[in-house]
Amino acid sequence: MPSAPPSAAPDSGRPGPPNLWRDGDFRRLWLGQTASQLGEHAGLVILPLIAVLTLDSDAGQVGALRAVGLAPLLLLPLFVGAWVDRWRTRTVMVLADLGRALALGGVAVAALLGGLGPPVLLVAAFAVGTLSVFFDVAYQASLVRLVRRDQLVRGNSALEGSRSAAQIGGPALGGMVVSLLSAPTAAASGALCFTLSFLSIRRMRSHEAVPRRSGRPPRVWRRIHEGLRFVAGDTSLRTVGLASAAFQFSFAALMTVYLLFLTRELRLPGTAVGLALAATGSGALLGALLAARLPRRFGHGRVLVIAAALGDGVLLCVPALHGPSVTTITALVAINLVFGAGGQLVNVTTMAVRQAVTPHALQGRAAATITFAGMGLTPLGSLLGGRLAEGWGLRTALLATATAMLLSPLLMALSPLAHLGRALPNPEDEPPSAVRHP
Repeated sequence: MPSAPPSAAPDSGRPGPPNLWRDGDFRRLWLGQTASQLGEHAGLVILPLIAVLTLDSDAGQVGALRAVGLAPLLLLPLFVGAWVDRWRTRTVMVLADLGRALALGGVAVAALLGGLGPPVLLVAAFAVGTLSVFFDVAYQASLVRLVRRDQLVRGNSALEGSRSAAQIGGPALGGMVVSLLSAPTAAASGALCFTLSFLSIRRMRSHEAVPRRSGRPPRVWRRIHEGLRFVAGDTSLRTVGLASAAFQFSFAALMTVYLLFLTRELRLPGTAVGLALAATGSGALLGALLAARLPRRFGHGRVLVIAAALGDGVLLCVPALHGPSVTTITALVAINLVFGAGGQLVNVTTMAVRQAVTPHALQGRAAATITFAGMGLTPLGSLLGGRLAEGWGLRTALLATATAMLLSPLLMALSPLAHLGRALPNPEDEPPSAVRHP
């Protein structure tokens, strides 16, 4: 193939300005992805809180609702990754946004008409979860098709920074809206986020390069197997998948208990819950700044292990808190700040590692495989959190799930990933025999 000119993106096939923020399509992708992630993670709290505060659901029912919303992460990512690698990511993202906006809009209408009940919430949670799998895999593959390889770290830092902020800022927004306003307004706010994402990404104008298709596409199972084999055969990606699985399983269990612990054990009002959770968004912004500097200075592996250990370990302090005092709220803010900063560092660094070692034609499947490995067990984690809360009590269950989260940094510390240096590997720089192409 002819070589691209210096200003062209080797992976995307399009020219782009040196500064990513001057690229209109990147700005539209970033804005749309930010709004989408905010709506997605707000929905993970909006629907359970509606169940708790409006329908008076118990811990088991809340765990079941969260499990239904997270079930698509177990069922779909591998198929979605094989599909996304053959289509334009812009099309996938706008359709996913439109569908999620309609799903949460349906919850708002049902609440206004007096028809809101557990079945409506379960259907909405599954629909939003399913379409979120499509969007998340597509946006991770879209960056590689949109920008030059030397812009991947900066672009990934911006996208993952907003995702990490939304991962905590979304629950904070959802908690405040449900507590201070009403169930219909909360559901409508989530639908609005997806609508904004739809409008922004729809305005992207670049011609997106997609992998060439053969006359007869390979069977989906073969394409899935290629992605699985590539991730399993790469030491760094295999460790990222295992560590992510440990973290997400434990975090899903913890969040089921955490929401109940803040509202029922500590008796915090909705505004205090929102303030405490919002602090993690601030921590994520701090982590974004650090992620652009620390890995290149101290090494990617060292930063990964230390950031994961600090961010996850600080949650062990939460079960020691008592009562709705100013001290408790201040401590929660500090804890979530550290958790957000550590989580942001881990998210950006692991994403950069994955993108750097993965060939262009496998980006969607590699992202989907790691999503499947990391998020596939989250429905079981949510169910376990509900069971532990019912059987052990909220405080003991919270301590157990927070302790389990330390397995993730332990796995990274015991693997070769911990020794990854300042420079990321590039499969294009390795001899052909060293690159694990499918």
